[in-house]
Amino acid sequence: MHLGTDIIQINRIEKSLEKFGDKFKHKFLTAQEIGILKKSHSIAGFWAAKEAIAKALGCGIGKELSFHDIIITKNSKGAPEFSLSAKAQEMHHIQSSSLSISHDGGFAIAVVIILKL
Repeated sequence: MHLGTDIIQINRIEKSLEKFGDKFKHKFLTAQEIGILKKSHSIAGFWAAKEAIAKALGCGIGKELSFHDIIITKNSKGAPEFSLSAKAQEMHHIQSSSLSISHDGGFAIAVVIILKL
């Protein structure tokens, strides 16, 4: 079992959105993710989630795993879920996972538990 967590100040994301606009979103979000995210606290939550997932996988974001290799969606109840690109799944062999994202008091936090094969 592997655990990852990340926390980010929402205003850090807001400043990047103001400075770089959509270019910033495209740096770490897929087109599908951009389509479901409207508010800065939600965008910050997805940033934290991708960082937490990378930490749980033990590699971080870099050459082995990019932000775009992690795809976050919401299930029918609105809870976050994630999948990996085929390349990343082949390397990390995830059997099951659980992702939680929350935001309050100017922060977004994500926690992920991953069970590998």
